[in-house]
Amino acid sequence: MASKEDAKQDKIDRYIDQNLKKVFSDLENDDMPSEIIDLLSVLRAQDQELKGKK
Repeated sequence: MASKEDAKQDKIDRYIDQNLKKVFSDLENDDMPSEIIDLLSVLRAQDQELKGKK
């Protein structure tokens, strides 16, 4: 049988999960900052350069 504490923790866990999903679904629709896009471009170029040296 589940205790009151277990039921309370389950409720807290569900609340956290629901709110994390809301935050990430909101972020999914935002544009990525240009600094991150630039960094990803540099990293991809470096990766391609390393693959070319093999």
